[in-house]
Amino acid sequence: MKSQHSQQSQHSRPAQSPDLLAPLDLAFWNIETAEHPMHLGALGVFAAGSPGDAQHAAELLATRAAGVPGLRMRIRGVRIPVGGAAREPVPDFDPLGHVRLAQPTADFHAAAGALMERPLDRARPPWEAHVLPGADGTSFAVLFKFHHALADGLRALTLAAGVMDPMDLPLSRPAPAAEAPRGLRLPFPGMRDLRLGDLDPRKLPGLVRESAASAVTALDIGASVVRATLDVRTSPAFSSRATGTRRTEGVILELDDVHQVRKTVGGTVNDVLIAVVAGALRRWLDERGDGSEGVRPRALIPVSRRRPRTAHPQGNRLSGYLVKLPVDEGDPLARLRSVRRAMDHNKDAGPQRGAGAVALLADHVPPIGHRIGGPVVAQAARLLFDILVTSVPLPSLGLRLGGCPLTEVYPLAPLAQGQSLAVAVSTYRGRVHYGLVADAAAVPDLDVLATGIRAELADLVRACEAVERPV
Repeated sequence: MKSQHSQQSQHSRPAQSPDLLAPLDLAFWNIETAEHPMHLGALGVFAAGSPGDAQHAAELLATRAAGVPGLRMRIRGVRIPVGGAAREPVPDFDPLGHVRLAQPTADFHAAAGALMERPLDRARPPWEAHVLPGADGTSFAVLFKFHHALADGLRALTLAAGVMDPMDLPLSRPAPAAEAPRGLRLPFPGMRDLRLGDLDPRKLPGLVRESAASAVTALDIGASVVRATLDVRTSPAFSSRATGTRRTEGVILELDDVHQVRKTVGGTVNDVLIAVVAGALRRWLDERGDGSEGVRPRALIPVSRRRPRTAHPQGNRLSGYLVKLPVDEGDPLARLRSVRRAMDHNKDAGPQRGAGAVALLADHVPPIGHRIGGPVVAQAARLLFDILVTSVPLPSLGLRLGGCPLTEVYPLAPLAQGQSLAVAVSTYRGRVHYGLVADAAAVPDLDVLATGIRAELADLVRACEAVERPV
């Protein structure tokens, strides 16, 4: 009787409409290859009180993951719209298949690099958490991996915060459930929020005008992309053949030093952090013998279009700025001023325009286009930009896992096809953390770039001190 009642209750439940992937999520899902997995990561280092803390952390992660709804979502293809995909909960979700305890290691970044090159299982919820015990027993690390179709940087932070020790943070609170759609959503520009059951002939002229404006925006972005590819000299060091290998490095800088530079020169903290990357690339290219003269690689700077406290946090809402990094400029302060001018120009134009807004073109492609054109789009990334430099926000309060404090956290960005290097930056508790991801075969000297980041900020600080105290 109990079984029959349960079956009747299940049959009586109204069918829920699928949570369709947003256009950019669908693009990330379709451009993935075995050699270029589209997952982002975060390597967190925790102080341990005993060697057993790592195993305890793994047990906590598995237990808490079962209570985070976003972690039980897998991605499946749908019949309508053709070529589309949707998130759906896994009824028999087992977090033990996603949380793994590794062997002790003396090098967290070496272990993270080997794990970052492994694609996620697309048949299951696309995320993993690897607990890496430290060889000396005084620390352990956790590498979180989330597919970019499941989460962007902010969403990944929300999911990871859900398995940390409880804190009174907005990010740790479950988001309110979105109202189930009443009909099938139309995947066309200008009609993304319209449903078949809501069609009103009186609204059609406005929808046509919106679609026309959308097409104009797409053409404008496309033209900007073409212009951005002209008169640009980059280095072969920024491109590579697909090897599927990964290497990671981490760098920590003092935020006070960054603020000192910002107050002297002006601009924003982000301007300084990008200029540090430009200077480090100059040092790296010169030391490896490639040369930096005349080199101005195009950096894609992602910009979040997510509204604060949105009721539906899933889905990538990204645009971007395209900046030619002044790697060929020899003076560190001149490099910073050049970056500042370029960023100000992008901000004046806004994230809806310019070559950096190329991600917005995903909104103008029907789902079947993403399915068919994914491989082509993946190969085109190296034509659009040379290096990704992204910033991932973190809470200012200290995080803990099993009572162990999080002392370091390195964001790790996915590596686009044909590119050899990606840089992600986060600030946490008064320090700046750079996470570097590279093709291990193309960039065996990633440690040289990491050293260059430290040296570049030191040079900027010295240059600012000389400006403040002229001889």
